[in-house]
Amino acid sequence: MSQSTEVSEPTAGPVARRRPALSPSRASDFKQCPLLYRFRAVDRLPEIPTKAQLRGTLVHSVLEKLFALPQPDRVPARAKELLEPAWAELSAERPEWSELFADEKPEQVDKWLESALKLIDTYFGLEDPTRFEPEACELHVEIELGSGVLLRGYVDRVDVAPTGEMRVVDYKTGAAPREIGEAKALFQMKFYAVVLWRLRGIVPRQLKLMYLTDGQSLAYTPDEAELLRFERTLEAIWQAILKAGKTGDFRPNPSKLCGWCDHQARCPSFGGTPPEYPGWPEPDAGEETPIDRAD
Repeated sequence: MSQSTEVSEPTAGPVARRRPALSPSRASDFKQCPLLYRFRAVDRLPEIPTKAQLRGTLVHSVLEKLFALPQPDRVPARAKELLEPAWAELSAERPEWSELFADEKPEQVDKWLESALKLIDTYFGLEDPTRFEPEACELHVEIELGSGVLLRGYVDRVDVAPTGEMRVVDYKTGAAPREIGEAKALFQMKFYAVVLWRLRGIVPRQLKLMYLTDGQSLAYTPDEAELLRFERTLEAIWQAILKAGKTGDFRPNPSKLCGWCDHQARCPSFGGTPPEYPGWPEPDAGEETPIDRAD
């Protein structure tokens, strides 16, 4: 096995260019539509987040800050106190996000913040964060597989029982999905399971998705044979990406999901023309945005 890393905090100093990697969001993009992968990972075309996506990012931030508090303090009232400071912090880091509210009245922004608070209230109905201590939140993980594929991602939360059993938790701020959405969510979780398995030598006991709109949870128990098969799937996806990267032949794959794509105007399936291919791999194609992680 090649060199691997598992860190929860970024290191200071100049940022070095990293080699291209595969993240769960970008792997899912390529499976859905190779051209979408190219637009997001290679061209890095800008996308305007929706207010629902921003709300998801905000809720993730509040939950991360909540778990940084002592266990007895992780109560709904403290979570409510964290909401507005968390939004102020995110707005300062990404000023373009607050521009989405430039034409909104203050009461409309307040209503949006209240909708985020409702999701957090739903979280407290799913579990009691005063009763356990997670091992890590927003954990950055990275590993190079023996085949040379570099996997990289952020895990919402990792819980480890006193007996050593590991649970991987992901918060979803939408409703529990139908078949397509559920398959996409499980793809993401299996990605994290493979990375943690290879990093720690332990197959996660449970993959848990918590849907904060309707208060439902989806739990899945993987096994080693399944993760090995999934690892080979990731390797095959990466080889297909590299093959397309050599020529720029990232073909569109029209589906029902096209209705949510920001890039229809550039897509040949809708009469558009993609920009000139900038070549591979410039820049690094493995980074996930906060919006990706707040899906």
